[in-house]
Amino acid sequence: MKDKNKTQSWYSLAFIWGGSMVCVPSLLIGSTLVSGMSLGKALLVGLIGYAITVVIMILQGTQSVDLHKPTVQIAKQVFGEVGSQRIISIILAIACLGWFGIQTNVAGAAFANLLGLYDIHISVPVSSIIWGIIMLVTAIYGIRLIRLINYIAVPYLVIVCLYGLFEALSSGQGNQLLQAYQPTSQLSFFDGLAVTIGSFALGAVIAGDYSQFSEKRSDVVKAASAGIIPAGVLMIAVGAILAIVNKTSDISSVFMNIGSPLIGGIALILATWKTNVINAFSGGLAIINVFGISKEKEKIAVAIAGGIGTLLAVVGILNYFVPIMSILSAMVPAVAGVMIASYWVVQKGEPSNWAPVSGVNWLGIISWLIGAVIAVIPVVLGFFPSLPQFPNQPLIGIILSFSCYLIGNKIFMKETTESAMHTKEVEE
Repeated sequence: MKDKNKTQSWYSLAFIWGGSMVCVPSLLIGSTLVSGMSLGKALLVGLIGYAITVVIMILQGTQSVDLHKPTVQIAKQVFGEVGSQRIISIILAIACLGWFGIQTNVAGAAFANLLGLYDIHISVPVSSIIWGIIMLVTAIYGIRLIRLINYIAVPYLVIVCLYGLFEALSSGQGNQLLQAYQPTSQLSFFDGLAVTIGSFALGAVIAGDYSQFSEKRSDVVKAASAGIIPAGVLMIAVGAILAIVNKTSDISSVFMNIGSPLIGGIALILATWKTNVINAFSGGLAIINVFGISKEKEKIAVAIAGGIGTLLAVVGILNYFVPIMSILSAMVPAVAGVMIASYWVVQKGEPSNWAPVSGVNWLGIISWLIGAVIAVIPVVLGFFPSLPQFPNQPLIGIILSFSCYLIGNKIFMKETTESAMHTKEVEE
């Protein structure tokens, strides 16, 4: 039975998920989409992308409502007890390190631009190193500072965004720019969809970590729909409109033009700082799980995660924002594909049918790999224009992993069921 003292309302869960969308990455999605398509199409792609993400969140999150367990615990059935720890942790580590690098790049660019106004000139890589170190040290030692940054950063970012939006829409020149806008490059519908899905794919897969204390399945449906879609599309709209009015998709330059450079620069630095502290800490924990490092060496693992992320910032990972989001949109949803096939089809959505599998469940691992690898091939080939190119289909990974698991389960059903039942009997 679920402890009533630990239950959460659907609107409190919606607030958590909605709050997670109020961040620099959501603004980056808007500025990235509108650089390659019209504003209307960017908003449509954002709406469809987040709607797909919400469907994945609902299917993942309701598993945790049924079983009262976080995602990594539920995955012990489909990936095995050892496999789930490794797979989820690897995905989490990749995502956290990538996001740490991207946001450190944003903070570094904002800080370098800010100093340039006062005739202090440093390069973006050097600035990124400085802020990477600051964020890393904060993650390791600054627990109280983390809370303070969170309390200040989110409201401040919202106020600056709303002010920038009001400033853009209330000026005649801003309205003229919006009406006459033509994208400077071409971004296909599916590439835009991949960028949008990739931005919150990990959040969708691990939705159960937040929904496990909800009382009913319907709570997840309401929370995901009300929390993700409105906030996500709004932030895309803000990022896109500000990029159009300021005639650049560079989020750092966009914010330097809101109010005053100091106001916008501080907003970006605070917002990336508060998010990157979590990225470094979560990335460190993921590294601990992947390599079996002792909990006593947690600070070392966090330092490694932040150090790798800072190096990614130095080499300009922000320049590869679209392909990185496309890679995440290929690899991460494939995890959900396997878990959805197992719980909702094989186990028919019945909690009593769920049981962990000891060791590694190779059927789940291989099904995930097939979906992830095939889906990521078009993205990787895109790095090499001389090779044959294939259209990017962001949902192919989840469809393939879903299908492979069901086909494999039909073939190996007896062996898999016997292993799960044996583990359940041992636990009881």
